[in-house]
Parts: sequence; structure tokens; C-alpha cells
Amino acid sequence: MTQPALDLVIAALERIREKSDRAPRASRIALSRLQAADLVTASVVTTTADLSERLSPPGRQLHAARNKTDLLAAVCERVAACTKCAHLACSRTQTVFGVGNPDADLMFIGEAPGADEDQQGEPFVGRAGQLLTRILKAMNFAREDVYIANILKCRPDMPAGSFGNRPPTPTEMQTCRPYLLEQIDVIQPTVLVALGAVAVEGLLGTRATMRELRGRWHIYNSIPLMITYHPAYLLRNQAPSEKRKV
Repeated sequence: MTQPALDLVIAALERIREKSDRAPRASRIALSRLQAADLVTASVVTTTADLSERLSPPGRQLHAARNKTDLLAAVCERVAACTKCAHLACSRTQTVFGVGNPDADLMFIGEAPGADEDQQGEPFVGRAGQLLTRILKAMNFAREDVYIANILKCRPDMPAGSFGNRPPTPTEMQTCRPYLLEQIDVIQPTVLVALGAVAVEGLLGTRATMRELRGRWHIYNSIPLMITYHPAYLLRNQAPSEKRKV
């Protein structure tokens, strides 16, 4: 019998917690991308590398976290000014970058902001986000322990007078995905969790049913990726048998 996706994630988290000496740093890929955007100078990179070598392991961890925060802030500034999808830049209230621990081992990835996220500027703050918070609590994690982001950083536009949210198009996700890749490069999580089939399509370019995708490990950019249902699915399907699938 296929093990539920959440059980696999929990097992991975238990292994992560056993390795408390992890001292990650922002990747060379992330640094080089920011250098190309004139956001980090070569002298700063050199100083950062030299200082990391001199610091003790706890000091390296603290320095790495601060460095990651700065790198993410630089990417966030570019996202806030992005107009690559002109129709989304015109309709959004603000961009929704990401939230959580920049040094997180576990990173959740959804598809796009909804109306609540567009208003508050933070991913997963609506009803689905509140359910995700409860799921994290059941795993003995707080939102501050993990990192949460979406593939799309703008709420998909809706026709005038309509309500609800629409899924992002493949073109929109392809256009915005490089920002997510930079977030992943900086954070360097141990485990990625994709929430829902649309997020999977945006990450892997794969269209398949959740029954085909969930409950087994995938790989994304050399990082283990677990696929599970979006919390909104559970809100629409309250049967205990459906909740156990997560």
C-alpha cells in the first residue's frame, strides 16, 4: 500500500532534526545571479566567503542566515518591480514573495496568491493557509520554522465583476518560475513539498492526476520533492477518507 504523502514528509523531517549540525550557506548559483543583476559586488562575495571560513560552526550558521535574508530581500525587490506579465502587474494589489525561515530545511510551494494573499502580501493566509498552519502544527512545526512560497508572485487576474481565484497559466508560471528558483537556491532546503497539481505542473512541467503523483518521492534540482494535495482540496472535500490522503 502506498504510504500517505504526509507520513513520508514527517519521516523526512525526523531525519532532518537528527542532523542538527547542518550549517548551510547561500549557493554559488544564487550569488552569481545576484551579481549579474548588480545587486552583489565581487568584493562583498569575497568578504562573505572569507568570513564564513573564519567563523565557528554556530557563527557560520548565524552568518549564513543573515546572508540569506539579504539575498532574499534583493530578489524580493526585483519581484516587487516586475512587469513581465503586464496584465498581472496592472491587476495586482502587490506581489507576494514568500515567508518563513530563510534557513529552513522544509519548503512548501503552492501555485499562486489568492485574493487574501494579494491584500496582505503573504502566501497562504486565507482559509487554505490557515489549514496549512494547522497541518504544520500537527507536525510540531510553526510557520516560522519552514519557508512558504508560490510559483506565481502575483494573483492571477480575474474578469471584472467575477469572484474567486483562477489557476495560473503555464506561460505565467514559466515566466515567474526563475524567481522561485532563486529562492530555492538561496534557502537550499532539504525537502520540497509541492501543494497541488498546478504547482507540480509549474515545477516539473508535468500534467498528471494527484493519484499518479502523490505518495512517492520526486527530484527537483537535486532536492527531494514530495507532492501532496493543496489544502484548498481538503476544504472542498471534508470526508475523513480524503483528509487521510494528505
